[in-house]
Amino acid sequence: MAKFSIRIDDPLYDRLVAAAEDAGMTLSAYIREGLAQLDGADPFGFHARFDELHSTVIQMLAIVAGDIGDRAPESLARGMDDARRLLLERGLVTADDLPASGREASS
Repeated sequence: MAKFSIRIDDPLYDRLVAAAEDAGMTLSAYIREGLAQLDGADPFGFHARFDELHSTVIQMLAIVAGDIGDRAPESLARGMDDARRLLLERGLVTADDLPASGREASS
C-alpha cells in the first residue's frame, strides 16, 4: 500500500480525528474512505457551474457575432480571424478543429 503525508491545520486535524472516532474508524481508514467517495466526484458542483458559465458566454457571443455580421461582415471576419489565431497560439485548438477563415467563408 502506498503512503503519503500532508500538512493540515490543527483545527482540521482535530475535526478529522473526532469524526473518525465517531465513525469507529482509524484516522487513516476514515480519510481513505472519504477520498474514495470523492474519487472523480465534483462535490461542490464547480464543473457544473463552469459549464453553465461557458454556455451563457457562448450564447452571448453568438448574439453579438450575429449582430456584427449583419452590420459589418468585414469586422466579424476580422474578429473571427483574430479569435482563430489566439486559439491556435494558446494550443486550445488545432487547425483541423477550426472552420474556414472568416474572410474565406465570406468570399
